[in-house]
Amino acid sequence: MSTSFLGLRTTIYKVPDMAAAKKWYNATFETEPYFDEPFYAGYNIAGYELGLQPDESSSGNNVVTYWGVNDVNEQYQRLLSLGAEAFEEPQNVGGEIVVAAVKDPWGNIIGLIYNPEFKVAG
Repeated sequence: MSTSFLGLRTTIYKVPDMAAAKKWYNATFETEPYFDEPFYAGYNIAGYELGLQPDESSSGNNVVTYWGVNDVNEQYQRLLSLGAEAFEEPQNVGGEIVVAAVKDPWGNIIGLIYNPEFKVAG
């Protein structure tokens, strides 16, 4: 079976304060943007694009993107300590798959997933 979809590539969060958002996301993902302009900041997170765009009216658009992690509970607590708000507490959703989600300081939802069944195509 083939598909035109190649997998997760980009998630864009709209934020009212780019400087504050970049500071928070730099700490969250422990990296800095590879592309950094007033209209867009782009991060390469293990081969996937996280983009920030300015939007003065933004209060979050409820986009949920699940980012793979090795320990959902650990990362969930770390994001809470960085100022995120709990959205979905860590839970097993079948087999060894664990998910959780938080809201960043601008209301965007960040999902976390541990899924040993998912393999990134090379």
